[in-house]
Parts: sequence; C-alpha cells; structure tokens
Amino acid sequence: KLAAEFADELDTLGVRVAKLEKGADAVKITGNIRYHYAQHDNSGKHENNLRSRIFINGQVNDDWTYTGMLEHNHAFNNDDNDETNTKFQRAFLTGKVGGAKVTAGRIYNLVAEGNIWDSRMDAVKLEYGKDVKVTAVAGKAIASSAKQNYGEYKSLELAAKSGIVALTAGYYDFADAETLAAEDKEIWAVSANMPLAKDLKLGAMYLMGDEEKGLDEDGYVLTLAYKGAKASAPGSWGLTAKYYDQPFATYTDHTMNGYADTFAADFSNTDGFKGYGLFANYALAKNIVAQVEYYDLEAREGKAEEETLWTQVVFTF
Repeated sequence: KLAAEFADELDTLGVRVAKLEKGADAVKITGNIRYHYAQHDNSGKHENNLRSRIFINGQVNDDWTYTGMLEHNHAFNNDDNDETNTKFQRAFLTGKVGGAKVTAGRIYNLVAEGNIWDSRMDAVKLEYGKDVKVTAVAGKAIASSAKQNYGEYKSLELAAKSGIVALTAGYYDFADAETLAAEDKEIWAVSANMPLAKDLKLGAMYLMGDEEKGLDEDGYVLTLAYKGAKASAPGSWGLTAKYYDQPFATYTDHTMNGYADTFAADFSNTDGFKGYGLFANYALAKNIVAQVEYYDLEAREGKAEEETLWTQVVFTF
C-alpha cells in the first residue's frame, strides 16, 4: 500500500539514484604495484625494481572511452644507477566507427603474443569482426626501456577459430628505425593455439623475417601452459613452459624477461637467441599474485649465453 501511495516519489528517487550511479562510474581509477628481482648468472647483472601504475578510465559517451596510464619506476640496484622516473605511458581513446572498434593515441600493443613486440605505439588500431577478426595498426613504434624511435609501423592481422584451434596470421612492418638493434624489418607470423586436455593448452608460432645480410629468416616458439593464477581467486596457480628459436630477423622488442634483446644488440655475431623458459605463478591472496620465471638462453651464433631467474609480486587495486 505504501509503495502504491508513494509511487511517484519512489520513481523520482530511482531516477536520481540512477543518475548518481552513472556519474560515479564516469571516471574510474585502478592500478597495480609490482616488485621484481632478477639475477642474470653469466653476466653477474641483477635487477631490483619497484614499478607503480595508475590507470584512469573515463566514459566519454555510450560509444567512446578514454584510458590513461601513469607509470613510476624505481631501480634500487647499482646496475641502473638507482634510476627513478615517472612517465605518462599511455593515453588513448576507444570507440566505434560503423562496425569497427577504433583505438587511437599512445597505445599498448602486444604483437604476436609478444614474440615480436611488447611496448608502446603512437598509433591508430582498427578491429573488425568477431568469429573472423581483422586487425590493422598504423603509427610509430616506441621502445619500452629507452628513448628510441623504432620507426614507422604498420600491421595487418587475421584471427579465426576452426573447431578447437585458434588460428592467427599477420604481417608486421617496422620502417625508418633510428636504432641499429631494430633496423627496418618485415615479419610474418602464423600461430595456432588449442587445448590438449582440461586446463592444458598447446601453442605453436612460426615467424619469418626479411633478412638481407645472409642470416637466418625462420624462427618458432612453442608454448605449453597449465591453468594460470587469477588475482580474483586466491590459491589459483599456473605453470608454463616455452621453447624459443628466434633469429634476429623475427623480433624487435621481445616480451620476455630473459636476455633476448641483449643478443640482438650485436646481431652480426649472435643472430638472435634460442633456449627455453619456465614460469610458475600463484595467487597468494585476493589481488596479490607471485610469479617465478627461469630462462636458459644462448645466442644462435657465437658463444653468448645467459641464465636468468626472475621473481615478482604484483599487487592490484
């Protein structure tokens, strides 16, 4: 009876609350803090670093959003001279134009699962389709750890699923690079990922570069992954093993925490790297995940080699 009597007032109150809730959701601030320690056995170098990230997400309208990321790094070890810096690493808009998803600005772009590139780009990214997805990116690639311009970048990627197998094929072009390690590169990649059993997945990727110095052009990466830690699920865990055989022609800024990019610096003697990586992660508590990584890598040419133990804890809020 009271609900019927005050129907108009309750309706008005509901509208006001809805407006308040919508306004409160217009801007969200999230973040994470990662502490990592790494030891590179053969070179004797180590890393001791604290990284903080603040993400700002704003709702422009029903179709468009804004994302920004502020990142602070502090290196405690002498190898990096106790370096500390704070930078605005990402700032981009995401929205819809026709049937396509558009992302434009300073974006984060993981190329070929990170086996080619894992860093920022000043670029425009277009994605179209669902079951069969086409992705095109054009812009400028920027190195993750140095003030280097890796040149103009463009790519075209096609992803689809055939039964239980997820397939991806792509073309990635880096041009007008300003650093010797990057060079101008054209890289093609084809990958397949499929479940072998419950929570067990197998992945294989073939990469081919355009090499004019008589070095190898063909490389591959194999991945076997079991489960995986989730920040929202305390006690969850995962194991992953990878094997890499990548000549310098097949990557530019690799995602791994091993010493892959170091072997690329002197490509005339090393021609990339090969070896394996082992990974384990565990959710210690809600929003707290620990990870251990071990790499045993060697140069594809010459005698360079490196073993790396990487440990990290990530706190998410």
